[in-house]
Amino acid sequence: MREFLAANGWAHRVGNTASFAALIRNSQRTAVVFDGNAVIGFARGITDGLANGYLSRVAVAPAHQRRGLGRALVHHVMGDDAGVTWLLRAGRDDAPAFFEALGFRVSEMAMERERRRASIDFEPMST
Repeated sequence: MREFLAANGWAHRVGNTASFAALIRNSQRTAVVFDGNAVIGFARGITDGLANGYLSRVAVAPAHQRRGLGRALVHHVMGDDAGVTWLLRAGRDDAPAFFEALGFRVSEMAMERERRRASIDFEPMST
């Protein structure tokens, strides 16, 4: 999964093997799509399961996009509970349109405090 993310635009956020393992271990919800033995899609989420959730790192390999895999990953991670408010950061140019199609809307209520120092190693992975 780490190599897949690094190859699909997340090299700056996968860190070393130990920090990535901790990232996955501390995520309450993860989803991976395989084509044979190859990872072609990934998503993760953090949630209390009752009121709030954070959707993070949704990625689908370019050759497999526009087939519903991203939508399926998001639905799998978020589940069916309409009572949970899910947040995300849609930082890529094409992300807002994708997430708006899934019911997300730009919020004027969200605030963000950017990290100054990572608590785990997020040095870019060479690809």
